[in-house]
Amino acid sequence: MERVDNSAAAGTGTNWTFPSAGDNYFTWEYGNGRDRLLSLYQKGKDKQWDSTTRIDWDIEVDPFDALGTPENTLALYGSNQYNKLNQRERQEMRRHMASWEFSQFLHGEQGAMITSARIVQSVPDLDSKFYAATQVMDEARHAEIFSRFLDEKIGMQYRINPNLQALLGDALNDSRWDMPYLGMQVLIEGLALAAFGILRDKTDKPLPKQILAYVMQDEARHVAFGRLALRDYYAQLTSKEIAEREEFVVEGCYLMRDRFRMQEVWENLGYDMDECMEYMNKGPRMRAFRSLLFTRIVPCVKDIGLWGPAVKKAYADMGVLDMANSDLVKLMASDEAQAELLDREREAERLREQQELADRVAEVDDAIAAGAAE
Repeated sequence: MERVDNSAAAGTGTNWTFPSAGDNYFTWEYGNGRDRLLSLYQKGKDKQWDSTTRIDWDIEVDPFDALGTPENTLALYGSNQYNKLNQRERQEMRRHMASWEFSQFLHGEQGAMITSARIVQSVPDLDSKFYAATQVMDEARHAEIFSRFLDEKIGMQYRINPNLQALLGDALNDSRWDMPYLGMQVLIEGLALAAFGILRDKTDKPLPKQILAYVMQDEARHVAFGRLALRDYYAQLTSKEIAEREEFVVEGCYLMRDRFRMQEVWENLGYDMDECMEYMNKGPRMRAFRSLLFTRIVPCVKDIGLWGPAVKKAYADMGVLDMANSDLVKLMASDEAQAELLDREREAERLREQQELADRVAEVDDAIAAGAAE
């Protein structure tokens, strides 16, 4: 597989290492737990699935149109740079964009796997440890899926985006047990869930639609987990401690907003960087896209109690303050329902194909029987 080396990413070679911060936390209180988290833990166990059997990997994918998104939704569409490209160059751009997007999903899922394992170690409550343990398996499955899609279907992979890497490093380097929760469960997972949903709804290709719908079914539980655990904990903190978390949220949200400018793609394709970044920062499609990216984060941040003036000012600056009124529970329920609907549609199609085959076999048998009778 071709690997695109965006040198801004930290680390040497194929590895990134740093010491872990914080304490390992054991508890000997085994009998009690919060009903909501224990129910989520049970749901996490019930909803485990195997990506090798649930996803139809035999579907062929054109690497130059892997996602099938409409042309007028592409980030650079309408820019002078885009208008200069011929058909072959536009196809190559699509391949790089799909590779970059799914590569960042892959890196984020590995980060989520490591962060979930860290949460198992450091969170004080046993019910949270139980659920986080199921999430480690979920994230391993997601990383496996995105890696396979990139390897087998696109044949190209980008290194981690520096903004995503910075937020992962900040969350994992903090010794306070709740910070990996906040960085991953609320910010990174919340933004990823919105990005998955945008692509899921735009793509007309069955394989990426399956991947995104089924991953989102898991991610809806993960965001719910972060909300439940942090809302209870933050209600006990001092105003100074809350202000520290709000500062982290503001910095993290700016990193996540700027993450999707795809600078590495335009650099690797040799585009006019000044023109591309100007269009990505101010173009109408990216402004709308960035707003949609915060549909899960903003109401979640408000729900867990990090809703001071600094946070609201930052969201107003980003143009996403109105997202605070989004019904997060309804959004999560919709994500889960769409995955279940896709399963039912695929099963109905499978049964229809079986019936058509049986009908054809019966027709042939009848024809043979009629011929023999003559």
